[in-house]
Amino acid sequence: MKLFDVYPLNNITISRADGSYVWDDQGNQYLDMYGGHAVISIGHTHPHWVKRIDDQLKQIAFYSNSVIIPLQQQLAEKLGKLSGKTDYELFLCNSGAEANENALKLASFHTGRKKIIAFKKSFHGRTSLAVAATDNPTIVAPVNETENIVFLPFNDTASLQAYFEQHGETIAAVITEGIQGVGGINIASDDFLQTIRLLCDQCGAVFIADSVQCGYGRTGKFFAHDHAGVSADIYSMAKGMGNGFPIGGILIAPHIRPKHGMLGTTFGGNHLACAAALAVLEVMEQEDLMQKAAMNGAYMMEQLKTLPEIQNVRGRGWMIGFDVPDTIKDLKKVLLSEYKTFTGEAKPNVIRLLPSLALQKEQIDEFLRSLKQAIMTLNKNSA
Repeated sequence: MKLFDVYPLNNITISRADGSYVWDDQGNQYLDMYGGHAVISIGHTHPHWVKRIDDQLKQIAFYSNSVIIPLQQQLAEKLGKLSGKTDYELFLCNSGAEANENALKLASFHTGRKKIIAFKKSFHGRTSLAVAATDNPTIVAPVNETENIVFLPFNDTASLQAYFEQHGETIAAVITEGIQGVGGINIASDDFLQTIRLLCDQCGAVFIADSVQCGYGRTGKFFAHDHAGVSADIYSMAKGMGNGFPIGGILIAPHIRPKHGMLGTTFGGNHLACAAALAVLEVMEQEDLMQKAAMNGAYMMEQLKTLPEIQNVRGRGWMIGFDVPDTIKDLKKVLLSEYKTFTGEAKPNVIRLLPSLALQKEQIDEFLRSLKQAIMTLNKNSA
């Protein structure tokens, strides 16, 4: 049997990882500036995270949500403390797509409505409703297509207000990333997020803050939406939540009430996932990683803006993007092949940096040296 060929793969086999470095099966060391799609939040194989999972594995790895799992309540309490959402409630699942799927479903249950507002260049996942709210027709199967989703321009408050004026009573929810990741590191303006909050309040719609990639302290605040001083009704989370162990969830405001059977999952909130997620929060708190992400991310952006060859440096904390002109369009490829550095991208010409929140200043400077050398190499080759 062969694997179903849906991933464009780099010809690299990673066999070991530690902190912000990974090693391939040939012994080559790579600097990880991508964190496996923003998943590695506290560093690869952090000792506390490893011990938490190992200790839990020796007790019990799994039982279903038909019994009390005290680790879930411990996670909820710790998450409430670090996020500042102590009066919210937590539903646990396994991934970002599931988190957004459940958020959208819950919003429809709560309002009794069907219409969802999403935005151009959004990415919310690959499950049925989450992918329907994703602005990429190539990954939306015919069965996923629905008239219940409308896409509006991102950061365009006028079009948002106009749509609410015409259709306000039909809108179940507005879903938006605080910073669009796959879309190219596009930052939602404070005014845009504040307008969403105001219009949802006026029309009884639910504000869903997709924080799967831009949440969990990555921007220097717990949720990227916090920079605008607004509170959403539902926050979706995953990626950095488990530092590589699959876990996702939604935080739900107290005015949205549960009932038995409304949502459900087999594996969500299992013992091992909760142990991993607790370890992440404990390390984030003990090592002050949100503050470090804000400080070190700002330093990185300052340094990037001094490089004339790259354009439009933007981001917050450790969610940074910049545009690559055609003259150095192979920059990501050269960084990986010749300078042993993983970065991410957004089509057609954006490099994304999504490293561990624990990335050290020495590693930032290491990346900057490699970046400058890679640019020089490309300029020399094109001369």
